[in-house]
Amino acid sequence: MSKVLIIEDDLSIGEMMSIYLYEEGYQVMRAETGRQGETLFRDFEPDIIVLDIMLPDVDGIQLCTHFRTVSMIPILMVSAKSEVSDRVKGLQTGADDYLCKPFSMRELAARIQALLRRSHVFIPPTAEANEAPDQIVHLDFEKRCLFVHNKMIETTFSEFEIMKLLWQNQGRVYSREELLNRVRGFDSYVTERAIDVHIANLRKKIETDPKEPKYIKTVWGVGYKFLFS
Repeated sequence: MSKVLIIEDDLSIGEMMSIYLYEEGYQVMRAETGRQGETLFRDFEPDIIVLDIMLPDVDGIQLCTHFRTVSMIPILMVSAKSEVSDRVKGLQTGADDYLCKPFSMRELAARIQALLRRSHVFIPPTAEANEAPDQIVHLDFEKRCLFVHNKMIETTFSEFEIMKLLWQNQGRVYSREELLNRVRGFDSYVTERAIDVHIANLRKKIETDPKEPKYIKTVWGVGYKFLFS
């Protein structure tokens, strides 16, 4: 049974989400403040966090940043703020998905299911993945780790999924839509701009000069591809 931590200060919305997800078979805990959320995060050890941006004591963006520094579990951010800039900011701080209020409980459950499905996918390490000591950039699928110069680099769930797809298929060009479907699933309405944000973050982590990338290349008018050199 997957465990969901909801951090939402609106009593009616929080209870509605809790009841619906409980009936869907999840184990659910809810916090009404950011501080309560931090405590439950440590004690409850959730598999996914549903995090409201507007909290009475702590900014949800800051809380997301804190969670991301200590854990790589999926974070679904919810907010009444629907501007693209707000969604981009949420994704840049480490959220894996962004859901604008008002939303249906069915869509909430679908987003959670998609994120959990991808976070629990296990791909056996291939010979290529294990024979990478000479590669500057390589991945360990079993541990879900990205290494640059044999140093582990922290990634969000979505960043790792994008990197894994590009890394496994060197030279193949993927459109933003294909990458979005990979990390979001067909239930998501997040714009393709989110992919550009994730790519920019990955470049900062693996490239010597993110403005002149050697590994993650832009194919103008099409999308992105990965090259080992």
